[in-house]
Amino acid sequence: MAEIRIRNLHKQFTDFTAVKNSSLVLEDGKFVVLLGPSGCGKTTTLRMIAGLEYPTSGQITLDGDDVTYLRPRERDIAMVFQLFALYPHLGVRGNLEFPLRNEGVPRIEIDKRVEETAAILRIGHLLDSSVNGLSGGDRQRVALGRAIVRQPKAFLMDEPLGTLDAEFRELMCVELRKLHDRLKTTTVFVTHDQNEAMALADHIVVMDKGEILQADDPHGIYNFPATLFVARFIGRPPMNLIGADAPVVPGDTSVRIARRNIAVPRVDATSTQVVLGIRPEHVRLCGSDEGCLGGRVKHVEYFGSHWVVEVETEAGALKALADKSARPEQGLQVGLRFDTRRVVLFDAGTEKLLASETTLAHQPGMRHG
Repeated sequence: MAEIRIRNLHKQFTDFTAVKNSSLVLEDGKFVVLLGPSGCGKTTTLRMIAGLEYPTSGQITLDGDDVTYLRPRERDIAMVFQLFALYPHLGVRGNLEFPLRNEGVPRIEIDKRVEETAAILRIGHLLDSSVNGLSGGDRQRVALGRAIVRQPKAFLMDEPLGTLDAEFRELMCVELRKLHDRLKTTTVFVTHDQNEAMALADHIVVMDKGEILQADDPHGIYNFPATLFVARFIGRPPMNLIGADAPVVPGDTSVRIARRNIAVPRVDATSTQVVLGIRPEHVRLCGSDEGCLGGRVKHVEYFGSHWVVEVETEAGALKALADKSARPEQGLQVGLRFDTRRVVLFDAGTEKLLASETTLAHQPGMRHG
């Protein structure tokens, strides 16, 4: 196991900046997910940790050792790619043995590790099979096995579930998490899928345009988004974001929305352009005559356990959750009531979270900056 530190990591490709002066501590034995849209810099960051790309500037340490410009084979890491990268001319056993033979591990130790790894991944019955006829899920297990058998200080995984169908992805998420809980090896996992990130991660690092926007545990990422981008990117449906009618100053406990005062956690900073954020599950329908924010039902989606209701209001289109037992009719006049304990405020200019009593209750789970 090993702690990975990146300090002021920067990667420039001619006139394109892929990663911008990023610093982060990936704690020993944690499952860390790099999450963000295509082109955000997450894979480039992973490749620099692996040694497949060298940074333009900055430093990477693994277990206290500077590995910034070491070759991949000198870093004691193992990588799993989206495309399984198995050797088709070797069987399952041959693929598992290959990295150990390449390192000159004695035959008796190779046999021991291969058997142990096959037992962990439940592929012992496939050891004498060809990899060409395996299902996608089994091929991914073999790819994972080839990494595990080396017993590295860290696993690096670049969207390893991306080619699997939805059912297999869910299954492999569960299996990967169980595997990590058993091995306790530092793991860095890249994905653009927030469901994978939430299911797998001890810590999530959200990136956009080459920058780390927030590094925290899944609870913190979901409930206390540090920027408007994180608020929009995390959550299905995403957080409702509503522009306030008036500025706020330290000590304020309400904001003006559509000519109504909406209670919010105490504000600790001045902002002339305020955006109120609240998750749809913290918005409830009420009678249009109950003093709530009024609107008309525009669209309804069924999710089995609940309805997601889109309501057109004076403040814009907002989404709320409704109980599965009653489908709100399109065109119905309704009111919306916010759980004010769950409200977060952003500054529209900086797009950053404004300090409040709500955020003070949460201690971030990672270090970055």
